[in-house]
Amino acid sequence: MHSLVFLCAQKVVSHHSTVHGALEFIPKELYPVLFKAAFMDKRTLVLQDLVQTWPFPVLSFQKLLRKCQHCDRALLQEKPNKLCVQTVILGVVAYLNERQCLQVLDMTGLQDDGIDQGPESMSLWSRTVTLAKACIDVSKHQSNSVTLPPPQPVSVEVHVDLFVNSTSYGVLKDALQNNANSVLRLKCRDFRAEELPIASTVGLLEFLDPTGVRQVDLRFNNLGLSGLRVILPHMAKFTNLVSLKLPYSNIDVRRLSAGMEGSLHYFATQLSRLSCLKELNLGSSRLSGKLRQLLGDLQGPLESLELAFCYLLPNDLAYLSQSLHTPTLKKLDLSGNNLSDSLLQPFQHLLEEASSSLLHLDIMECRLMDIHLESLFPALCRCSQLRYLGVFGNPLSARGLKNLLQRTMGLLYLQLVIYPYPVDCYSENLPWPPTSSNLLNGSVDEEKFSRVSAELQQMLLTASRTDVVWTTNLCRHNTLDYFNL
Repeated sequence: MHSLVFLCAQKVVSHHSTVHGALEFIPKELYPVLFKAAFMDKRTLVLQDLVQTWPFPVLSFQKLLRKCQHCDRALLQEKPNKLCVQTVILGVVAYLNERQCLQVLDMTGLQDDGIDQGPESMSLWSRTVTLAKACIDVSKHQSNSVTLPPPQPVSVEVHVDLFVNSTSYGVLKDALQNNANSVLRLKCRDFRAEELPIASTVGLLEFLDPTGVRQVDLRFNNLGLSGLRVILPHMAKFTNLVSLKLPYSNIDVRRLSAGMEGSLHYFATQLSRLSCLKELNLGSSRLSGKLRQLLGDLQGPLESLELAFCYLLPNDLAYLSQSLHTPTLKKLDLSGNNLSDSLLQPFQHLLEEASSSLLHLDIMECRLMDIHLESLFPALCRCSQLRYLGVFGNPLSARGLKNLLQRTMGLLYLQLVIYPYPVDCYSENLPWPPTSSNLLNGSVDEEKFSRVSAELQQMLLTASRTDVVWTTNLCRHNTLDYFNL
């Protein structure tokens, strides 16, 4: 339910002329709730007025749009409206010519899945481009101004998450190049780059403020060990770097030449220089037998480790279960590794060692059948803090799923389970054992699956565990983010 204050704020912002004429008389304590009401109801004219007269040094989307006592909606969990975001940016640009209080615009934390969803939404990529263009325009206006100096315009630091690819590289580079001298300055928190050449990636990293970056995510960049050897030294300046993601980097250690052995050692040495590192994603790298070498010299324990489709060997999991990282792991992703054979026992031991801290476990497409899951239950059921479990893409039967649900009923914090379509719900005979490709591309008998799904929901209802979401919908996969664990 909305509070009376919020309902009144909605009424006020519905009349722009009233707000515009009354802002100088409105107590500054009401600005936050008016901002939230205007943002939610897409009152862009009111938003611009509020931003241009903002009476505080900080305007933070995270603080203003998260769920609060006034409103039962958390707008940070929704796609941001394009016009509203653009209005805030334009309002800040206009603000630069005024002697006001605003020093920081914090736009971090807005919901994003990488793409725009409909004409009214705005993705992280679009926000990056819009902000970069605004910075360039402000810099051009500064350089073209030849009037005698009026009072020095205020400067505003914009805290942002940035997403760049080959299409947006040029405009972001131009904006960051002018950053030091601009009155509108970008300060990056999370940096994500896709499909960029090595030189372009290094160039952008060099322009980022070293103290503000907490995450670097480089994916689909085809770096290989030689590329990472070039890029990793530029990470050391990020003294507060907590998360490093390097999925799909084309690393393959299975047949290393003498020179590549040196590159692997150098890569591990550079990783060890990241003293604050808590999250590491090396997904889709071929790391067979090299996990000890890569992680053994890290200065502190990791809390999130993603090793999906990494062709791991038993000695990799054996090392991990004995390492300093395992007792602190909150998130572990071993999807795509064959846990049904020689990795099963080492994985069981690893799960036991991580059981006291583990919140998020991904073991999708690991070829786990009912019999393998049965052997994992003792360790799995010890993970008393577990909130998320991903087992999609494993050849489990309806009976196996029901057994999994029953056995995990005692995990009181479990919120989300992504489960596979049962093998006995496919409309044609699957080869046995089926591969992930067989399961993903096979035809599911919807009537059979509906019955199984209904039975699972009934089991949850009977056990009074309707707080747990059981779904086959992979779109729910990223619900638990590392920084929110």
